[in-house]
Amino acid sequence: MAENITPVESGIATKILKYWLPVGLMIGAMYYASTDVFSGENTRNVVERLVLWLRPHTSERTLMKINYLVRKMAHFTEYAILAGLLYRAFRADSRMRWRVRWALYSFGVVVCWALLDELHQTFTRTRGGSIYDSLLDSSGALFMLLMIALFTRNRVRPAKISNIKSEI
Repeated sequence: MAENITPVESGIATKILKYWLPVGLMIGAMYYASTDVFSGENTRNVVERLVLWLRPHTSERTLMKINYLVRKMAHFTEYAILAGLLYRAFRADSRMRWRVRWALYSFGVVVCWALLDELHQTFTRTRGGSIYDSLLDSSGALFMLLMIALFTRNRVRPAKISNIKSEI
């Protein structure tokens, strides 16, 4: 049966696996993370144990602040990663390193997913949706796409010293 696959079809399948499977896996992990399993109360227990192990006399108020910060940093980070994976998938095997179009597609998908994720959380028992979390998620994506733009755009490189001397 493998003999019937043309090179074009196997190339497409390879691209899907290489570029889009990581996006799908990330979205699946994010969907799972937005269930009751990763509610604030559940993550609080883990964060508290770790912090109390490192600093046994940490106050309850400080523990709550740390849990809040860890949760918000997780939002920012996971959506930054998703934006990076989406950009990579839209870019695929292109020789071009940067295209605004790919960044816009990536950002659009992330914003839609962030809104859907928060909507999903409104249907869980112990979680709630927040437009502010969607904005935080989108800012993580924007940060990643700006970093990609910063590091992949073609820059004018200074001429080599030997070339300058020959011109003089």
